[in-house]
Amino acid sequence: MYDNEIKKEYALLVSVDTGEFDAEVSINELEELAHTAGAEVVGKVIQKKEAPEKATFVGIGKLAEIIAFCETQEVDLLIFDSELSPSQQRNLEKLTKVRVIDRTMLILDIFAARARTSEGKLQVELAQLKYSLPRLAGQGIALSRLGGGIGTRGPGETKLESDKRHIRRRIDKLQEELRALEKRRNQMRKRREKDGVQTVAIVGYTNAGKSTLMNALTNAGVLAENKLFATLDPTSRGLTLPDGRQVMLVDTVGLIRRLPHKLVEAFKSTLEEAAEATVILNVCDASDEHSAEHLEVTRQLLNELGCEGKPVISVMNKCDLVGDIYAMPTFGKTVMISAKEQKGFDELLEAVLRELPPTRRKAELLIPFAAGAVAARIRNEGVVEEEEYRPEGLYMRAIVEMSLLDTIKDYIIE
Repeated sequence: MYDNEIKKEYALLVSVDTGEFDAEVSINELEELAHTAGAEVVGKVIQKKEAPEKATFVGIGKLAEIIAFCETQEVDLLIFDSELSPSQQRNLEKLTKVRVIDRTMLILDIFAARARTSEGKLQVELAQLKYSLPRLAGQGIALSRLGGGIGTRGPGETKLESDKRHIRRRIDKLQEELRALEKRRNQMRKRREKDGVQTVAIVGYTNAGKSTLMNALTNAGVLAENKLFATLDPTSRGLTLPDGRQVMLVDTVGLIRRLPHKLVEAFKSTLEEAAEATVILNVCDASDEHSAEHLEVTRQLLNELGCEGKPVISVMNKCDLVGDIYAMPTFGKTVMISAKEQKGFDELLEAVLRELPPTRRKAELLIPFAAGAVAARIRNEGVVEEEEYRPEGLYMRAIVEMSLLDTIKDYIIE
């Protein structure tokens, strides 16, 4: 009998601060991503430079420090906070004798571990293949015989070209399958529109509590963990609002600073659920000191998806961690909640109701006993607040569908 023990990888994080973004905040987020992937971070390195080195990304002096640190601390993995070129990755691995990945590959790895649905798995595989195709030349000795002259031709080159063709064929097949799934989703969306079903999309920064909110409102049973990208696959559930009408609540993949373009592209069809929604809930962690920036990241991506002009409610979650008084710049309407404590839900649902197009009206009716079918329809399709039998007929105070107004207009008192 043998015990299979998975060895934890010790990682060193590396960033080059060119002033393009806040390197300190970004590398801290990279550390969270590394923990989510199962690595143990043993150090972080930030070098200030006007631009990354073309060959090794970091300068020669800083590279020497990294090599020495890797040797003394037995580092297994170098994670760079920017996307590396194939040549930079090969050079760094050759010089440090340590496996090297970048931010994009790390996020792809987390996505691959978290994907549960067939569509999610297809999207992740497509993004991984598109990422790995230009890097194939450096994948092992057998595939790296690419130079010119004696000793560089033969099976290595043939194997490489064969692998490239195989990957391109697989990419084409995945794209075809995803187009078929997207077509099916569009048909479902059109069916919902035809049936008058309105959708409310939950979007927001990763680990803001979107899945916890979804579970609390609908008992969806979505995985909710204190980790980045705990949920990857979209989930849809019915939600009953205070006026009795049903809407479709859709949970979407979490967003992050500098989300690699390949991932945005791969998950475009999933994110379009937000673009097609009637109302958008932008969930944000109120206890995070960078919450204002998180809201802005989400706002920019929503604009890219064509959501400008749509009703957006900023849902400041985890307010139980910051006290009763909390103020910050937001866009659109703002509601303060705690999904974990289930506080502020009444205000949230009322805010959703205010943003939805009106489909129901309150009415007082006096319905003759002979028109009992009308009363039954109001009970089935609306919300009855008061009902009383009177000598002249059945008195009802109810919230009714506007499509019923023509049918009941002769019975309306007010």
